[in-house]
Amino acid sequence: MKAVTYQGVKNIEVKDVEAPSIQKSDDIIVKLTNTAICGSDLHLIHGMMPNLQENYVIGHEPMGIVEEVGPDVNKVKKGDRVVIPFNISCGECWFCKNQLESQCDNSNDNGEMGAYFGYSGTTGGYPGGQAEYLRVPYGNFVPYKIPDDSEIDDDNLVLLSDAGTTAYWSVDNSGLKAGDTAIILGCGPIGLLAQKFAWLKGAKRVIAVDYVGYRLEHAKRTNNVEIVNFEEHSTVGSYLLEMTKGGADVVIDCVGMDGKMTDLEFLGTGLRLHGGSMGAIVTASQCVRKGGNIQVTGVYAARYNAFPFGDIFARNVNIRTGQAPVIHYMPALHDLIAQGKVNLSDIITHKIPLAEAKHGYEVFDTKTDNCIKVVLQP
Repeated sequence: MKAVTYQGVKNIEVKDVEAPSIQKSDDIIVKLTNTAICGSDLHLIHGMMPNLQENYVIGHEPMGIVEEVGPDVNKVKKGDRVVIPFNISCGECWFCKNQLESQCDNSNDNGEMGAYFGYSGTTGGYPGGQAEYLRVPYGNFVPYKIPDDSEIDDDNLVLLSDAGTTAYWSVDNSGLKAGDTAIILGCGPIGLLAQKFAWLKGAKRVIAVDYVGYRLEHAKRTNNVEIVNFEEHSTVGSYLLEMTKGGADVVIDCVGMDGKMTDLEFLGTGLRLHGGSMGAIVTASQCVRKGGNIQVTGVYAARYNAFPFGDIFARNVNIRTGQAPVIHYMPALHDLIAQGKVNLSDIITHKIPLAEAKHGYEVFDTKTDNCIKVVLQP
């Protein structure tokens, strides 16, 4: 089958690889119809995640049609349409039973964290979903069966796998309440969708921060938010603190370690002394109100020097963070879309064949051609 494979830093190729097969009695095989490129995939191609071997199949935002099921699978059958979340979760451990599927205790033999599709040996070593077929373990828990009477288009459905549900969880986990002011750092796919859910949750004010002009304009036009270009301010955190008259109730970091780096951060990252940019978390610590909440959704790895812990502690700021447990959010988000309360698909700017994945990665990574979200079609 054809699949998107990692070939080294900033180098992916669509290659022929061995098609997956049933390995355990509760596996399923899915023939993929749509599969998206995630901002987290850029961490892979930038060499920011360890234990990523050459020829590894990447990707973790797929949907498709069940092709084959193991003998113990009863949740889905051949021919069912399914969305596959990025979490690989057993459904039986304490974490899975307590709505923390992203930290499943049984799916990752390579470390303490949970397992995720297509995201290196560190997260379980499972081949990813930017391919023609995908083996899905734990077939009675992981796949989300699209209701037979669902009228939702595939552009919305494929975003249930990660971007939509992660954004939904981010706002929910942030503790945002009706009447709150929210600052959302980053206008990539997660940030743009989080803006929608902040309004849906009852925010009275939503401010979006980025530096890419077309993404800021998309946020303003589509989500009716206030926009701030951080490159126009010497200390954007102080500007936002003044703009909100004491800080936001909630700040959601949708940027993570691949934000714009200072010269020192760039040097530290090259020497493996630092995990990447820390600009977003510093900004968050400066513009959240006393006693407010910072939700960190953007991915961070390794250790960070000069983390603003003193500022956070001194002002009674709460930090919430982690990989989104998306499996239990998928049915609820499907219903919100079906009821017309939210539309996820307006972030999709590029729909291209799987064979053109290299081009999709290039425009997404370089922020060219007004690219916000790429969906590949096997």
